[in-house]
Amino acid sequence: MRYFECHFETTEIFLRKIVIIGGGLAGLISSIQLIRAGISCTVIEKKSYPFHRVCGEYVSNEALPFLKASGLYPEELKLPQIKFLELSSVRGRSSKLSLDLGGFGISRFSFDYFLYRIARKEGVTFQINNEVTAINFSGGDFEIETTHGRRAADVVIGCFGKRSRIDVQQGRSFIRKRSPFVGVKYHVRTDHPDNLVSLHNFSGGYCGVCNVEDGMTNLCYLTHRDNLKENGDISAMEQAILFMNPLIKNIFTNSTFLFSKPEVINEISFETKAPLENHILMAGDAAGMITPVCGNGMAIAIHSAKILSDAVIAFCKDAIDRDTMENSYRRAWNREFSTRLWFGRNVQKLFGDTRLSTFAVNLARLSTPAASLIVRKTHGQPF
Repeated sequence: MRYFECHFETTEIFLRKIVIIGGGLAGLISSIQLIRAGISCTVIEKKSYPFHRVCGEYVSNEALPFLKASGLYPEELKLPQIKFLELSSVRGRSSKLSLDLGGFGISRFSFDYFLYRIARKEGVTFQINNEVTAINFSGGDFEIETTHGRRAADVVIGCFGKRSRIDVQQGRSFIRKRSPFVGVKYHVRTDHPDNLVSLHNFSGGYCGVCNVEDGMTNLCYLTHRDNLKENGDISAMEQAILFMNPLIKNIFTNSTFLFSKPEVINEISFETKAPLENHILMAGDAAGMITPVCGNGMAIAIHSAKILSDAVIAFCKDAIDRDTMENSYRRAWNREFSTRLWFGRNVQKLFGDTRLSTFAVNLARLSTPAASLIVRKTHGQPF
């Protein structure tokens, strides 16, 4: 058995205390899976829904069967269906590839809020505007310290995103390495095809563009912090660095920007992480962040939450002990995602550089099978 499959038709209530830290995709999906299995859980989220997150907002269709079967796909939003990938070099030379699985575009503002409302309706408890400051495990129990007090738990699920003070408190190895990457995101209205996700290179970074719900387009880029230091502020950096790619310049100068200021996150790390730390079960970006060049972080967050919740359900029903729960999840996570994350980190080296980005675009233009293989290697199978 690859990992524990659990079915949700139950009226029995299991009494273990489950706390999920972070109410993003992984945390929300986990909470819904648990509550449907009769397992009470609490999600602690430091912000208040709905809110924006720095994210590419493209979901690979590998997640579609699970979302639809679980009633977690927001059909009413009539989401853009993405079938093609456009690559451009730093100088604006471009190529287009067909995506085998394809995907859909949806903002985190809408998707997270949609899942949050489902979770609330089905009985998940939420502590909103509350931040976890420390987690300690002793004698089979967790003690969680938050800005609103302490609480105990039998199982803690870590879904706290790309970078958290919990990573520091837990002494995770990746947090000790400074990261040079800064993420910036806007929503705009512009002329961009619904069926296309674009990845445009510039010196020291790359910019992803895809449509989401309500006629909006997500514009999200990753840049080296030196670009920002050398130009003083985000706007000046965009004009001096990003606009050197004429395709990016065209988007910026022919769009209506919907945010008063961009969403920004500093020190985005792509270092190797672990799906289990000090008995905390990690999911989503807390377990390992796929590079934005692969555009698959949302699908991985959803899939990792499914795998994790299956193992936790088996533990709560006393089908397995804690060691088996932890080891089965770690093995399943590594089997599904570790190779993809490694591949993504290495593919990222082709981007943000004039010579290498030109090579990547030429590869897509002249050797479509090779380029398509790279795309497949960063995507999983439908689940």
